[in-house]
Amino acid sequence: MKRIVFMGSPDFAIPSLEALARAFQVVGVVTQPDRPAGRGSRLRPPPVKIAAEALGLPVQQPQSLRSSEAQARLAAWRPDLLVVAAFGQILPPAVLDLPPFGVLNLHASLLPRWRGPSPIAAAIMAGDTITGITLIRLDEGVDTGPILAQREEPIRPDDTTGSLEARLAQIAADLAVEAIPPYLAGELFPRPQPEVGVTYCRLVRKAEGRLDWTQSAVELGRRVRAMTPRPGAFTTWQGERLKVLRAAELPDWRGDKRPGTVFPLGDGAAVATGAGALRLLEVQRAGKRPMSMESFLRGQRRFLGAVLGT
Repeated sequence: MKRIVFMGSPDFAIPSLEALARAFQVVGVVTQPDRPAGRGSRLRPPPVKIAAEALGLPVQQPQSLRSSEAQARLAAWRPDLLVVAAFGQILPPAVLDLPPFGVLNLHASLLPRWRGPSPIAAAIMAGDTITGITLIRLDEGVDTGPILAQREEPIRPDDTTGSLEARLAQIAADLAVEAIPPYLAGELFPRPQPEVGVTYCRLVRKAEGRLDWTQSAVELGRRVRAMTPRPGAFTTWQGERLKVLRAAELPDWRGDKRPGTVFPLGDGAAVATGAGALRLLEVQRAGKRPMSMESFLRGQRRFLGAVLGT
């Protein structure tokens, strides 16, 4: 049986790790180092490390796979194949060339659309109606390697990055278990990516969660969903950050209010935008718990009529 080393870090990668461990001989796992997190900045292991230890698998956490020492530790596992899912490091040529069957990557888009580190958020932000998982053989480019297999998944109107990521994580696991055996048997061959339809996305930053009320309600609704659960969409009110956890687009709303103005809507509230309005469903003040807009208004009547983001 071929020896497989798995590389991944976030929750997205866990279903693939667990599925591969059941179906193949996974001899080790490579993940990111523990990082400071939370108010106390205590070191927190990546989710894949916790899952790997639960499976009884050895774990390596190199700061960088560009060091000869890290490459030697990886080579000691004598992998026939590396499988990557959201690992978080660029692999150098020495690692790409290490296993006889190369390095396969499970990417959360229908390549060549949305090459880069944040394909799920990018697809939601752009208003795409379909996405999926692509299994490629990695080369030295950014998600440019040839395609082994793809599986599509519709993007639902209410999908957030979190909900869509959960479905794609399971699809990635299923696709890996389905495609790797014929690949190792020489029955499945990679094909070059199409030259048309190439798009790129960058790593999502916290600042990109800021809501610009001059944009349309549709654009703002997409941004809220794309930034949920992380890094989070937000605006400002009374000089402090107000997170917008859930919202609904009202593209047909017509009014003469300044963008960013809060107005009553039923028992809740909405915000005028550059085109239409955005109904606020759940918000969170700094240091407070999430609240429905109805509950929030009971204690914050001054919120109605305020201009957000100023």
